[in-house]
Amino acid sequence: MLSTASLRAHLLAARLAGPVSTSREESLRRYRHFAARDPRVLLGLEPENDWSFLELLRLMGDKCGVSVNPSHTSGHDVIDPERTIIALDAFAARLRAVARARLPVLLGTGHPHRLLGFYASLASALSAAGCRILTPGQGRCVDITTRFGVRMYQLAYVRGVAMVRAPGARPSPSEPGAHSHSPLPVRVALGCAAASGGALPGLVIGDHGWVCGAGQLGFEAVGLGDTDDPALFVGEAEGRVSVAVPLDDAVRPGCYRPLTRYVLNRACLSQ
Repeated sequence: MLSTASLRAHLLAARLAGPVSTSREESLRRYRHFAARDPRVLLGLEPENDWSFLELLRLMGDKCGVSVNPSHTSGHDVIDPERTIIALDAFAARLRAVARARLPVLLGTGHPHRLLGFYASLASALSAAGCRILTPGQGRCVDITTRFGVRMYQLAYVRGVAMVRAPGARPSPSEPGAHSHSPLPVRVALGCAAASGGALPGLVIGDHGWVCGAGQLGFEAVGLGDTDDPALFVGEAEGRVSVAVPLDDAVRPGCYRPLTRYVLNRACLSQ
């Protein structure tokens, strides 16, 4: 069992919390774009409130531990490891409840090259506990707007985790799918599940558009968010995201394994 003290030390050593690789400049830029309701930053969320830049900065200070001083405009951003641990405990509690009720679960990621292993381990443990891991819309096409224009991707599942791939792309262990912030993949997946009359998820687990897009549609959603992902934390503050865990979402894949062990143990799902 990984103790809370050991987890805290790991979070800091791996730079999952503490000073993280996300720049202060990037975080502040995203907060301004969110305040202007730029859809690229909303991640599928439709905020109920008009969030100003300063209100977002205060929210992110409360949720993540970033500096609330608007004059602090450069360097690395900072995540408070205590906030990460509290959120991981809440995340584990939702997994435990879903496993006890044996509810269907949908998992998806916009960071497959970093977070696939984390989510796949959760999928395996939830499946062993009797939860059905949903895979609706396999192979369906999704048109996503990128900085290069609208590009077509395909919905794919690896080890029970949804992601998108460019058509014809040959996945590798280091690049199993494409990086994406879009909420369109989860909308397509949920639409396919509804159209087929199949099971709908009792919980959606993921990041980026997978969490915000599902939460906006009324599904319970939990996930991971970096300091430049204000949408997840606004969603949590407004009640459409159950748990948003603050951490750096782009470190080496192996760095997330201790988090997996901690969460599964807390959720009573250790295999």
